[in-house]
Amino acid sequence: MSLSASFRDPHGCCFAFGGRILRAVNAEGLDALESFLTTKAAQHFLAQGSLASSRRLDAAEVVELKSNATLDQFLGGRDVAAIFEHERVPFPSYPTEWPAEMLDTAATLTLDLAEQCLTEGWGLKDATPHNILFHGGKAVFIDLLSFERRKPGDPLWRPHAQFCRTFLLPLLSHKHWGLRPNEVFATHRDGLEPAEVYRFCGPVRRLLPPFLTQVTLPTWLGRRGTDATTYRERILPDAEKAQFILQSLFKGLRRTLKKARPAAAQATTWSDYMESHSYTDADFIAKENFVREALRERPGRWALDVGANTGHFSQLAAESGASVVAIDYDSGCVGRLWQRAQTRRLDILPLVVDLTRPSPAQGWRNRECRSFLERAAGRFDVVLMLAVLHHLLVTKRIPLAEVLDQAAELTTGTLVIEYVGPQDPMFQSLTRGREHLHTDYNQSVFEQACGRRFRILRQTRLPGAERALYFCEKRTG
Repeated sequence: MSLSASFRDPHGCCFAFGGRILRAVNAEGLDALESFLTTKAAQHFLAQGSLASSRRLDAAEVVELKSNATLDQFLGGRDVAAIFEHERVPFPSYPTEWPAEMLDTAATLTLDLAEQCLTEGWGLKDATPHNILFHGGKAVFIDLLSFERRKPGDPLWRPHAQFCRTFLLPLLSHKHWGLRPNEVFATHRDGLEPAEVYRFCGPVRRLLPPFLTQVTLPTWLGRRGTDATTYRERILPDAEKAQFILQSLFKGLRRTLKKARPAAAQATTWSDYMESHSYTDADFIAKENFVREALRERPGRWALDVGANTGHFSQLAAESGASVVAIDYDSGCVGRLWQRAQTRRLDILPLVVDLTRPSPAQGWRNRECRSFLERAAGRFDVVLMLAVLHHLLVTKRIPLAEVLDQAAELTTGTLVIEYVGPQDPMFQSLTRGREHLHTDYNQSVFEQACGRRFRILRQTRLPGAERALYFCEKRTG
């Protein structure tokens, strides 16, 4: 057995073992953690579900853990004063998979925590989106070792520059230049430096708020050899004045965050598809009814909606009682789905993921962030692949057998998939002169390939389209 553990915090490390999320804490970290958990701020966020719940393992539980030789060896080389077990977020996701709307939500939670902790003499020493996971539609702060007692006269927030790099600058770059935050974090784990954003700005914008303070001045100071983001301890004799300065800082960051917030309903290539889809009203109603009946007949606890668009069928799955992970490569669609799920309080986690190029494992030794397929394999009772198969076959050139093999690896139970034939107008628009590559593809070929991995329980053809829906059960053995 190999262990994957965090290592960046000097006061402890978090690791997964036996389906549990555990944190080993050293003596210094233990004192801070146990004291913080007694604060009103901690109790408030725990009650909201915005802070990961935790409990300290007793001595007998620790002894039982150490009976595993690999784990005992792992812990033996560390200063461990206590071990805590954390609430497990069912499907972890990372900033490389978030639309701007989710990054904005994570930024808001970070500021909420920093402000409320300040009133009780505590500070947040890290301000990075990597400290946050999403449980369905709720942001959860998971790094409980990020809280420290602050010196009453300290007027500076240590992670101020980090908050700007990892939240404000990616959001501003998205709003003004369309740079997608998930793509930023795919290559810039620690966000964007002011000098990088400065290059995007014209001469006028560089002098306008919030770019003047967030981008231009830090860049100019950096050129002069002055690191404007370096923390230098400066303790004021008046603690109230120091707290007032910090409160003013947080108010300013909130104003900037509001200006950086993504505009509502930004149009992208596929974001208006549900309003202009390829179905007659009767066909779309028939498709809805087929999916709804499949979900009623085989309700799943966990559902994956591949190519979810703005989440019409993700919502049906959520309303059937499933916790839904909805993926689409169009960040505009995923952002709209996030807003829809928030407004309607749906248990949907929307992610920017292209199934043909899924999120890879990342971080030190590829162990800090697991790949999407590693997290998703065998995780779902139900997989929906509606109006997506032809995009995989034609646009992405993925062989049919490969698509069905992938579907079988994702689901433990059922698959609802839509066949779109070569005569369908959308199929033809995608081929773009490559029709000859699909002359042997038809409904019979699809059914034969599907039958290799799945048992077809029911199917219906949409009368007004070259499309058919299939409700399938995964074959075992």
